[in-house]
Amino acid sequence: MYAPDHFREKDVPTMQAAIHGAGIATLVTVNANGPQANHVPMLLAAHEGAYGTLYGHVARANPLSTDTISGSALAIFLGPDSYISPSWYPTKADTGKVVPTWNYVAVHAAGPITFFDDHDRLLDLVNNLTERHERTRRNPWAVSDAPSGYINSALRGIVGFRLSIASLEGKWKMSQNRTNQDRQGVINGLKADDVETVVAVMESLKDRNGTR
Repeated sequence: MYAPDHFREKDVPTMQAAIHGAGIATLVTVNANGPQANHVPMLLAAHEGAYGTLYGHVARANPLSTDTISGSALAIFLGPDSYISPSWYPTKADTGKVVPTWNYVAVHAAGPITFFDDHDRLLDLVNNLTERHERTRRNPWAVSDAPSGYINSALRGIVGFRLSIASLEGKWKMSQNRTNQDRQGVINGLKADDVETVVAVMESLKDRNGTR
């Protein structure tokens, strides 16, 4: 991932928080036919290894589960993003030398991937995935709400994976290359467009290190 130093995020907990906040990731692998991409919800075990370990599952019918994978797997997580209008920059009035861009958060987690299909480990994985996404609902659903025979049959149709993160890269492209005035103009424009998720990221960067 191309990430100039002013956009590069190096803080591991910050990148892990972005992974936790992402709903789904793109899992990229390479086999004899070239690059393959799958879109998979994942769980991060933050304290397994220096950068953490990712867990997820795919359908047993998915060729990924039996592929001979070359090299590392790559999980791509995207965070808040938005189009940035040049009309938001105060410098537009001074020079006119402005163009549109896009602000976004991205995390790339790469490492070796292994697969598993034992019942208890798969059940634990789907329980944890479900609990993560159901916990804030008024009437959360649990795997145990379904008949056990039905769940056992469903588990036979999936294969779990474990991706041990060996490298972790973050890119927080949030107008850090603009002046303070232009960054504030972007924040004001995003607020007017109700893009509060990107505003929150920009303001958190400002709080962490001022002019970053």
